[in-house]
Amino acid sequence: MDDRKSVIADLVARQPAEPAGTAGLLRRVCRAAAKALSASGTGLSVMTEDGVRAATAASDPISERIEDLQFVLGEGPCMDAFASRRPVLVPDLDELGCGAGSRWPFYAPAARRDGLRAVFAFPLQVGAARLGVMDVFRERAGPLSGEELADALDFAEVTVAALLDQQEDTGRGGVPAVDDGDDIGLRSELFQAQGMVMVQLEVSLVEAMARIRAYAYAEDRHLADVARDIVARRLSFDRDIT
Repeated sequence: MDDRKSVIADLVARQPAEPAGTAGLLRRVCRAAAKALSASGTGLSVMTEDGVRAATAASDPISERIEDLQFVLGEGPCMDAFASRRPVLVPDLDELGCGAGSRWPFYAPAARRDGLRAVFAFPLQVGAARLGVMDVFRERAGPLSGEELADALDFAEVTVAALLDQQEDTGRGGVPAVDDGDDIGLRSELFQAQGMVMVQLEVSLVEAMARIRAYAYAEDRHLADVARDIVARRLSFDRDIT
């Protein structure tokens, strides 16, 4: 993790304590991001691959309402960022227009009524695996500065890493408890799988492991089982993962 990401991770860690679990982690990220990005609020939604929301959090009640609104109406920056796998940057909601021909005919006017003037959405993803979206809300129109944009992207990466680490700790998408003898074999299998994915995707060892972990998270599988499938050539990232 580079210096700026380390600073962001520290900002999240210094937020007031929350109950353990995904919701608590997301709330801490939201509060830290709202302060660091000079935003009126932020929202985070963890989603399944088919776009169903699994968990959500926000920095404040108004942002929570605006975040929820997208899933009620079925449109908005979160939906677009998740579908396109790219950031959605709208520095002025007024420029979207209104009515049936506008980008978000229902969401945009409703968000404006809540005082929103700009919104920026950043997908949470590793390779082809999508975990959700982080939304940044502002009560004033205007783009993010270059530094704020870079920080927002780093917040998204830090959130992805934290979600994957948390799921490994709780067992989903992680390595199940094993005895010492099995653990040696498991680590060897993981390392072999990591090397195979590195070659398949022509990426670094670090990126290869991130891809494997993200796939395990998205498919709700143990990391050990995914590694075994890779080693046994039942799963190939260059052939099966798009």
